[in-house]
This record gives sequence, C-alpha cells and structure tokens, in this order.
Amino acid sequence: MDHYDGEEDYMPQEDDWDRDLLLDPAWEKQQRKTFTAWCNSHLRKAGTQIENIEEDFRDGLKLMLLLEVISGERLAKPERGKMRVHKISNVNKALDFIASKGVKLVSIGAEEIVDGNAKMTLGMIWTIILRFAIQDISVEETSAKEGLLLWCQRKTAPYKNVNIQNFHISWKDGLGFCALIHRHRPELIDYGKLRKDDPMTNLNTAFDVAEKYLDIPKMLDAEDIISTLRPDEKAVMTYVSCYYHAFSGKQKAETAANRICKVLAVNQENEQLMEDYEKLASDLLEWIRRTIPWLENRLPENTMQAMQQKLEDFRDYRRLHKPPKVQEKCQLEINFNTLQTKLRLSNRPAFMPSEGKMVSDINNAWGNLEGAEKGYEEWLLNEIRRLERLDHLAEKFRQKAAIHEAWTEGKEDMLQKRDYETASLSEIKALLKKHEAFESDLAAHQDRVEQIAAIAQELNELDYYDSPSVNARCQRICDQWDALGALTQKRSEALQRTEKLLETIDQLYLEFAKRAAPFNNWMEGAMEDLQDTFIVHTIEEIQGLSTAHEQFKATLPEADKERQAILGIHNEIAKIVQTYHVNMAGTNPYTTINPQEINAKWDKVRQLVPQRDQALIEEHARQQNNERLRRQFANQANIIGPWIQNKMEEIGRISIEMHGTLEDQLTHLRQYEKSIVNYKPKIDQLEGDHQLIQEALIFDNKHTNYTMEHIRVGWEQLLTTIARTINEIENQILTRDAKGISQDQLNEFRASFNHFDRKRTGIMDAEDFKTCLISMGYNLGENEFSRIMSIVDPNRMGIVTFQAFIDFMSRETADTDTADQVMASFKVLAGDKNYILADELRRELPPDQAEYCIARMAPYTGPDGVPGALDYMSFSTALYGESDL
Repeated sequence: MDHYDGEEDYMPQEDDWDRDLLLDPAWEKQQRKTFTAWCNSHLRKAGTQIENIEEDFRDGLKLMLLLEVISGERLAKPERGKMRVHKISNVNKALDFIASKGVKLVSIGAEEIVDGNAKMTLGMIWTIILRFAIQDISVEETSAKEGLLLWCQRKTAPYKNVNIQNFHISWKDGLGFCALIHRHRPELIDYGKLRKDDPMTNLNTAFDVAEKYLDIPKMLDAEDIISTLRPDEKAVMTYVSCYYHAFSGKQKAETAANRICKVLAVNQENEQLMEDYEKLASDLLEWIRRTIPWLENRLPENTMQAMQQKLEDFRDYRRLHKPPKVQEKCQLEINFNTLQTKLRLSNRPAFMPSEGKMVSDINNAWGNLEGAEKGYEEWLLNEIRRLERLDHLAEKFRQKAAIHEAWTEGKEDMLQKRDYETASLSEIKALLKKHEAFESDLAAHQDRVEQIAAIAQELNELDYYDSPSVNARCQRICDQWDALGALTQKRSEALQRTEKLLETIDQLYLEFAKRAAPFNNWMEGAMEDLQDTFIVHTIEEIQGLSTAHEQFKATLPEADKERQAILGIHNEIAKIVQTYHVNMAGTNPYTTINPQEINAKWDKVRQLVPQRDQALIEEHARQQNNERLRRQFANQANIIGPWIQNKMEEIGRISIEMHGTLEDQLTHLRQYEKSIVNYKPKIDQLEGDHQLIQEALIFDNKHTNYTMEHIRVGWEQLLTTIARTINEIENQILTRDAKGISQDQLNEFRASFNHFDRKRTGIMDAEDFKTCLISMGYNLGENEFSRIMSIVDPNRMGIVTFQAFIDFMSRETADTDTADQVMASFKVLAGDKNYILADELRRELPPDQAEYCIARMAPYTGPDGVPGALDYMSFSTALYGESDL
C-alpha cells in the first residue's frame, strides 16, 4: 500500500483518524450522515449527489468531481471503464490531488476505497473536510480547529446558557447553534423563547432554520446528539464549519470579491473553452485527414469475399465511427458560438482559432470527407457486381471448355490414321462417309469454340484476376481447333483421291451418321443449356428463363420422334446385315455415335429437365423474397424521408416564429428534440432493412426514390439543426441574464429581426441589417456601419444572426457598466487607499483566483513606490487588457 507524506501535517494529533480501532457505532452513524450531507452540499453544484458514502465513491468518479467542485481546479481526466483497475486509477488520481495540497494520507490506499472500506472512506472524507473547510479558518492568529472554536466562542459570548469549550458536549442543548444564527440573522430566531431544558426543540429549530434560510443542509440528527453521551466531534466540527463559512467576512468585501471572482472565473472558463476548442478541432481534423485516403482508395480486390469485407468495413464506418464524429462537429460549432457569446458579454475580443482550425475550415474538411465518401459505397457494390459477373463467366468458360475438350479428345489421332491405305473398297467408301460426317460435326462445334473465345475476351476486358490461365486454355483450344481443321482438310483430300477406286457405299450407315450427328449435337447442347448456370436480378428475368424452359420442353416430343427415326435406321441396318449376311465388323464405319450412346444421352436430357425445373423454382422464390425486401424498405423509406423533411421545415419555422419566454422556447425545443431522438429506432430499423437488401445483393429499388444515403444525411442534418437552434436560445438566455434584458425587449428585438429577415432564413444579410438600423434611428455612415458590422460579424461572413443582433442591441441599451462595477469592487477592497496590495487580494479571494489575478498584474508597476501595489488602471488593465473599460 502506498503512503502519502506531505511537507506539513495540519491535523493535530488528537484529530488523526484512528486506523487501528473500529468506530464507535453511534459516532459512525453521525459521521455517515454528516459527511454525506456535506459532500452532497458541494456535489449538488455539479448536478449530482451520493446516497451511500462508501459505495458511491468506489469508482472514484464522484470523488474526483467532489474535489474539483470544492477546490475549483481541474483534475486529470478520469477513466470511464468499469473494471477494478479503472476504479483504482481514478481513486489514486483523487488521492494524488489531496496529497498535492500538502495533506499527509497515512495508510489510506485506493484499494480500500474501491473495496468499500467504510472506516477508510470516512477517514478520507474527514481529511478532505479538514483541508478544504477547516484548515483555512483563521481568527486572531489561530487557525483550523482552534480558530473555528475561538470564532464560536467570540460569537456566542453575549448569550446566556452558552459556553462553547469543545465540539462535542458543548453543543448538546442546541443553544450554541441557535446563538450563532441569532448573532448574524436575529430575525430568523426568537432566542428569548428558547429553554436550556428543551434541547430537542433547540436543535431542530437551528437545523431547520439553517437549512431553509442559510442553505446549510441537515448534517446531524437531534435524536442522535441527545441520545449520545458524547456526540462525534468530527461530525459537529464539520457542521459548525458550514456556519463559519456562511457568516464570516463582510458583506461588501464579499460582493467585491465575488465580482472579481466572476471576472476571473469567466476568464479562466473562456481560456479553457479555447483550449477545448483547439484540441477538439485538431482531433476532428486529424480523423478526417486519416479517413479521406481510406475512402478515396478505389483499388479493387480479386475475390468476392475481399470486396464484401470492404463493404462490411464501410458499413461499420457509417454505423459506428462516423456518428460520434458528427456529434463532435456539432458540439464544436456549439462550443464556438457559446465562447464567442461569453467573450462578447465580457467585452473581450472575439476568439480566433489557430490557422486552419476555423469553423469554416472544419466545414470544408467535412465537405471533403463527404465528397470522398460519396460514391464509395456505389463503387463497392459495382465491384461486387463485377466480380459476380466474372465468377459467372469464368464458370461458364470452364464448362464450355471442358465439353469441347472432351469432344476433341482423340480426334487428332483419328484424323492422322492412315487406315485407308490397306482398307477394302467398301471400307474406303465407309471411311470417306465417316469423314464427311466428322466434318459436319466439326462445323457444328464452331459456335462453341467462338463462344469460348468470346468469353475469354470478355474476362480479359473485365480484368479477371486469373486471366493468364484462361488465356492459356483458350489458346490451346484454338490451336487444337486449327490443327483439327488442317488435319481434316488433309484427310479429306486423301480420301477423295482414293474415292475414284471405291464403288460402293452403305447408304443406311451414312444416313444414320448424318442424322445421328446433329441429333447428338442437339442433345449435347440441350444438356449444356440445362446445366448452364444463370444469374438474374428481377422476377421478370426469372420468368423469362422459365418461359424459355417451357418452350424447350415443348420440343421434346418432336425430338423423341427424331430419336425413334434414327434408331429405326440402325435397326434397318441390322436387318439388312442379318438378311444379306453382310460382313460389317459390327460397327458403323461413318460415325462413332451408337444407339446406346443416343439412348444414354436422351435419358440424361430427361433427367436434367426436372432438375432445371427445381433450380428455376428456387430462383423464383429468391427473387420473390428480394421483391419483398424492396417493398419492405420502400414502405419505411417513403414515410421516414418526408417526415425528416417536414421536421426540418418545422424547425425552420420555429426558429423564426418563436413565442413566449426564452425558457418556454427552450423547453419547447428540448421536448421537440426529444421527440426527434425518440424517432431514432425507426432509422435503426430502416438501417437493418437496408443491410438485408445489400446482403441479398439487390442493386435497385423501383418502389422508392429514397436511398439509405438520403435518409442518413437528412437525419444527421435534422439532429444538427435542432441542436444549433437550442444552442441559440441558450446563448440568448446568457445574453439576457448578463445584460438584464426584459422579456418585452427580447420580443421587440425578435419582431424587428423577423420583419427585416425578408428571406425568412433566420439571418439578415448586411443590407437588411443596415435598413433595420436606419429604421431604429441610427444615422449611419459607411465607417460607422463598418464598425458595427465588425462587432456583429467578426468572421466577415456578410450575415447577422439573431444572437449577434441581440448582443449588439443589449450593449446599446444596457443600464449597467462593467467598468463601474469593477471600480466599485476595487474601492471596497482598497478602502481609503488609492491602490490595492497583492496580499489583500490573497486574503479576500479564493487562493487559486487570487494567484490567477496576481500573475496577470505582475507586469505592472504600482504607484507611490509601494512594492506590489496596483492602482485602478493597472488593476483593470490586468483583467481586461488595453480595452477601454
């Protein structure tokens, strides 16, 4: 366990937390209630509170927030994770901050706080209370606990029955609390009616009055104090310290210090806003710079899987990565507008971001991002479509090439045979007829070779990744085809030379061969078509394929008749051979096709027909499902698209035609924003439908003109517009409160602005603004108008927003003067002198703000030779620079 040792120990020995013994149960109960109420009195300033003191500080987040509120300083950025290591890290940051304030934390470690150790948690809170609520108390050269006790004794000395000697039993009868209240606010308590023998009434009276009128929460229970022999000293001291802080100091000094504190706080807050803007702008620009090259990369992948992964990455970008950046961009503009408004209200120059980080630069960079994004998704889908087409063509090429290669197998050897040299006359004539049949068959295959070459050419044109192997295979087929042609011609010439020696021919075999060859080719083409893969995108396309298939089935009866006729020829040959005892060696010399092969291929065709039927039915069902997805998306898109447009128009009207108080308008707009945000599930549902469409590879939708891109852009613009409108109202409230503008004045400003906003856009151009000023009685020359425009339009955009308009009008009509207030505050702090010392600032202001002011006064020399003394002009220049107060 780590130990924290400061340079000084401001806790007296008797106040050290006992880490070895358990708390007294009664004391622990009092401390829990008191410390919880004390913490909540500060946490409420940050809009939160705790319920269980050892549980709610375990993750360190509210502990860090408490320290920021009571110290007025920013701690290191907390960890947002839920793991134990994140919680320990946050608690350590808080303990490090306490140690940096000179506090010695002995044996208090982050692990014990994270584990919910009640004793250690209460000890840590007591240490914080001592440091930030009690240590700085100083009365007549005594401080901390002794100073607080002396202050109580001085304030209650005139009251009978009150004898404050400690922070436990001296307060049991309640008269001490009542005396402190009566001493400073006598109108709140009738002290003369209080009785020492009625402690319950005294205590409850003091606690109720302190909570109601002094904003001191109830940290003690009257029953616990009365029933406890010795009330817990730490709980009582914590509660009494709240009285000290509520009553100590003079009212005028408080008012003066508060004014200066306000100026200092505004300066600090504005500087922090500037730093936050610069960092957020840099981060957003860096993200855009890194994202644009990724979106502009149009290098295609070779496989469908790789391209689909690119598409999924893009979907993640649109769904997960970009929406937070849209919010950051909107928040950046809101922060910029808020900062400019606060600077104008403080009479400070307009904030000019670093070069390249203006709002316009952010918008330009964002435009470049959306320009790069535009078309990227379309390119991805087109590439997927191209790869799908390539895969289909490659498969078709392989099928046709395999069929052709199977057909050409052995053909070269057959054509190179010299069997005609030793054949008989009848055999020679048979060889000649057989060759004629082969030539017919060869011619029939010409279309397939041309189709193979055409497919290979298309694959090359579409940049198919495996084009080299396709080209090599296509070249082999073409070379073989040329060789077959040359060999066929050579064999034909040889047979024709021998034909004169031949006299007889078997007509029946020749007729069989001639009719069997085209029929066989028809069956091979039918089998090829029935097994051919297909790709369709619409119902109409699959219906066209189904119609063509039905037409093909209608030709089967005629094809069967042709088959029977061809088989009849073969049967006739067999009959003649048997009848005339012809020596035919058992085979047809004119063709390699036999009846068994014809029957086998015919059976194959009959088998493939129902398989094709089933494939077409399944594809038809898929296309019906795709049509359902199209209609499902279109039905929602046709509702959401007009809804977004209507909301944009309504926001435009609201921003121009606002009625009621600014708070009413802000409430109405936030309710309106909530109704818009509640619509987000419908957008998410539409995103889901869109993803289903893309996963189904649906590329068009005739049922709607809205794309998902239109819906996304419209939704982002709608959220940005309502956020900007709300921010404008918030800035108007800031201006009204700072300048003391009445609701009637605001309504008058709004009426004037709307009257001269002729285009009803929510802004006035320079000419409309000039006309408005003339109508209000301004005698404007060019120089004067240029000066006014530099105030209302510091970025020289040529427009005047309503916020800038009311800022200008409020400055013109303001009843108070910041310089007068600062002068009054200066005089209160300076007293009879005409200067103020740095030590006086340290005494009257909180430490951090006093040092902030002194650091800015360092360059200025004081009057009358007094070291560290500042007159009013040096003081005001330190706060406001060289501007005329």
